[in-house]
Amino acid sequence: MNMNLPRTKAVERPAEGLRAFFGKIYQYMAGSLVLSGLTAYASTQEPLVRLLYTVQPDKVGLSALGWVVLLAPFVLIFMIQNAAGHLNAAKANFYFWLFAALFGLSMGSVFTVYVPSSVVQTFLITAVSFLGLSVWGSATKRDLTGFGSFLVMGLIGIIVAMIVNIFLASSLVSFVVSVLGVFIFAGLIAYDTQRLKTFYYQSVGNPEMQNVVVVTGALSLYLDFVNLFQFLLNFLGERR
Repeated sequence: MNMNLPRTKAVERPAEGLRAFFGKIYQYMAGSLVLSGLTAYASTQEPLVRLLYTVQPDKVGLSALGWVVLLAPFVLIFMIQNAAGHLNAAKANFYFWLFAALFGLSMGSVFTVYVPSSVVQTFLITAVSFLGLSVWGSATKRDLTGFGSFLVMGLIGIIVAMIVNIFLASSLVSFVVSVLGVFIFAGLIAYDTQRLKTFYYQSVGNPEMQNVVVVTGALSLYLDFVNLFQFLLNFLGERR
């Protein structure tokens, strides 16, 4: 009986550590979604509207500051990816919260295009879907590495299609991209969750590295969540 005690503890500790690891990631995600929601709502209020948009008789466009706000999150993602091996926890935190705030500002149009009740409904559907997919990604014994590579290729494809459709303005292309986007980001949630599980075991014993993985992992899942939300909104959102 006593001979089995150390073995039992050794098995339980990694499991407990893994739960705490994902608990931190989901806390970061929840905080970032709240921050993005607040900044998105703020961007629809009069003072910020005047700063971010130019209103002309026949159309509404982005101001110079609006373009900066729109492009800044993509610049930050590029910076984070290039500095991934050199990031410490403090820098990772700074980039993460700055990204969430700026991304929220760039999503303010959601509140002006869609009825608020449908935005809330779609958000709740996204949250439930995310939770189920993330839990499955963490629990499944199937290796999703090959599946993830396929999803990344699909993601590149829909990005190209979205850029091309700016000029084509085809409703059919937009519909197909939205359908593919839902499936791709649903798959990426499971894939990224499993990948983070691997990163956890690699970072055990290195608290600084693990803190960075928590923040960058939360960022990956945050991007999966908001993109799934946006594509679902194309189907479920009620336009004003």
